[in-house]
Amino acid sequence: MDLNKLTITQARHGLDNKEFSSVELTRACLDAIKKENKNINAVLTICESEALVEAKQADEIMALGKDISMLCGIPYLAKDNYLTKGVRTTAASKILENYIAPFDATVIKKLRAQKAVLLGKTNMDEFAHGSSTENSAFGVTKNPRDLNCVSGGSSGGSAAAVAADMCIFALGTDTGGSVRCPAAYCGTVGLKPTYGRASRFGVIAMTSSTDVPGPITKTVMDAATVLQAIAGHDQNDFTTTTHKIANYAQKLPNDINNLKIGVPKEFFAKGLDTEVEKNVRVAIDNLVKKGAQVLDVSLPHTKYAVTAYYIITPSEISSNLGRFDGVRYGTSEAATAKDLNDIYFKTRGKNFGAEVKRRIMIGTYALSAGYYDAYYLRAQKVRTKVIEEFDEVFKQVDVLVTPTMPTTAFKIGANKNPIDMYLEDVFTLSPSLAGLPAVSIPCGQVEKLPVGLQIIGKKFCEETVLNVAHHVA
Repeated sequence: MDLNKLTITQARHGLDNKEFSSVELTRACLDAIKKENKNINAVLTICESEALVEAKQADEIMALGKDISMLCGIPYLAKDNYLTKGVRTTAASKILENYIAPFDATVIKKLRAQKAVLLGKTNMDEFAHGSSTENSAFGVTKNPRDLNCVSGGSSGGSAAAVAADMCIFALGTDTGGSVRCPAAYCGTVGLKPTYGRASRFGVIAMTSSTDVPGPITKTVMDAATVLQAIAGHDQNDFTTTTHKIANYAQKLPNDINNLKIGVPKEFFAKGLDTEVEKNVRVAIDNLVKKGAQVLDVSLPHTKYAVTAYYIITPSEISSNLGRFDGVRYGTSEAATAKDLNDIYFKTRGKNFGAEVKRRIMIGTYALSAGYYDAYYLRAQKVRTKVIEEFDEVFKQVDVLVTPTMPTTAFKIGANKNPIDMYLEDVFTLSPSLAGLPAVSIPCGQVEKLPVGLQIIGKKFCEETVLNVAHHVA
């Protein structure tokens, strides 16, 4: 039995029935990382000794047989923008290359409380700026389905690791599609919860108004299980909600008779690969066969979502990255600098990547005097229209079903134009701007590369989104 290939549900069953131990399960995942990572480059930091200690502790708890959580003894990987106490956290940037976090992110703390086993930290686009993991300062992550293709981004390392069975599940973050995009490209399940459903505290900020922690898993049931563990209010994050948390896993599967599914025409327009569309249409037809009703709907402001997002996001980035100044923490070029300004210029110039610099400059410009109203304020007004349109459509339907990405994974180096890269996010951005839950699940293949289906739901209705996804899977 290849233990590293198990799902959470399968691993839980095996652990509970004493078929293997958490130490054995963890060793299997560590062995897979050592074997596969040299080709895929999904993992930046491996916590071998720490993971084995955690696994042994989990085995001791399971031997007592009391109050064992679903994730007790289950090995996972975390995207490298989650702070992990005593473990390197780089955000895939040279400016944090040797940074050791002094505390755990809330989500990591919750998983530690469940006695899940942290195997290490995964590669990503630097500071989560990208859709391909080609922007990492530590090299591109390759797609396990085709090593010539990108894994997606910005949580590409997490998705690739799950697809390559280096772990049982992984954590990503989703700002404009950064969980859903790599999940679609690598053929895994990627869940973006409602904004505020899980804490951002201890996650290195990109766009504070859309950043969301989310799981990348092998099955929909596993995604429900991880969401159950990480969801909830956090006094350290004022954007988290006290909204009731459903028992997501127990609600799978409910029937979908008479469930109303909206198919927005704007998501099936020019630019969508015809073979991708065919696979998505087949998945929709299968939902109809299971009792769902399909309605054609419209979200006219979808076409403006990319433009609005790429004004709002760089604006927030220009503020959030101000802390990386070469003075407080991280890499510093102070030793060779003449004065304070020189420290800033040298530290950032040498240690920020090209995409990070580009977004800081765009954001600073958009927020500057004389341009704020023309760009940032107008983008926020578009965002309001996007939210209003979703609210109106959800009066008619229970979920929306769309492609996750317009194409399958592209070749490494194929999209050199930043604008082309930004357009890759065309289907994932509007749910992010509206703060809605959305999941990407595999729904077929085109030339052996996975196709992703996106299911979007009403705020805090993750159970409905997951239930529909379960019926597709």
